[in-house]
Amino acid sequence: MDHTASPGNEPTPTPLADVSTTVSDADLHPAVAERHRRLDVTDRDDVYVVGDVHGCIEELRRLMDRLDPGPDDLVVFVGDLVRKGPDSKAVVEFVRERENLVSVRGNNEDKLIHDRKRLDDLGDADRRYLESMPVALSWDDALVVHGGVDPTRPLATQGIESLLNCRSVPPGNGYAGPFWFETRRGAPRTFFGHTVLDEPVRTEWAVGLDTGCVYGGSLTAYDYRDDAFVSVPARETYEARPDEKVVDPDRIALDSR
Repeated sequence: MDHTASPGNEPTPTPLADVSTTVSDADLHPAVAERHRRLDVTDRDDVYVVGDVHGCIEELRRLMDRLDPGPDDLVVFVGDLVRKGPDSKAVVEFVRERENLVSVRGNNEDKLIHDRKRLDDLGDADRRYLESMPVALSWDDALVVHGGVDPTRPLATQGIESLLNCRSVPPGNGYAGPFWFETRRGAPRTFFGHTVLDEPVRTEWAVGLDTGCVYGGSLTAYDYRDDAFVSVPARETYEARPDEKVVDPDRIALDSR
C-alpha cells in the first residue's frame, strides 16, 4: 500500500513555539503533567531508547546483550512491554527489577490498567509497576511518549489518550496516514513506538522505534549519544499482521526540516 501523503490530505503542521527545547510540566496537559517524569542524564554514560517489546523476552535479552548497559547507562522503553508476545510477565519483571531501566506507559499497559484486557499471569507487583509508569519521560531536548504528538495542536492540549494512541492526522485515518511524524517539526524531539515500521524512522524532530518484533520484524534501540540504531531480529513471528499495517518509511513524506 502506498502511504505517500497527497498534497490535499497533508495536515498543516503547527510549529510548537510554545514549548522550549526542554519540557516542563507547564508545557503539558494537566493530566499528562501528573504523569510526566523529568530525567537528569548528565551523569549517564550512554542513553538508549527501545521500541515496543510486546512480551518478546528472548529478543529483549539479546538486545540487552548487544547494548551491554552498565550501571551508569540508562535504557528507556517507549511502552507496550506487554501483550501479543510469548512472555509479558518476564518482560515486565526484566524491566522493573533493574534500576537503570524505565518505561513509559503504552496503550497496551493502559488496557490492562483499566481492565479492558487481561493477563492472568501478571502478579500484584507487576500490576503496581504498570500503574506507576509515567505517560511521558523527558530529558535535555528529548520527549518519550508511546504514540506521538499531533503536530497540528499545541502540546498542552494533548491528553493521555492522545499521547498513547496518536498515529495519523486526522486520528481516524489510522494506517492510511498521513502520519503525525511526517510533518512534525519543532522541539522537543519525540521518541515513539505504537506505529509499526519496516525500519526505524529518524528525522530531526521524531524517532520511531516500533519495528514490529512481535510480528516477525526486529527489536530496535536508539543510541542517543551516538545517534545510531541497534536491532536484533525476531526469533519467529508471534502474531500475524497484514502488510498494510506495517509502514515503509521510504514510502512516506518525511519532513526533516
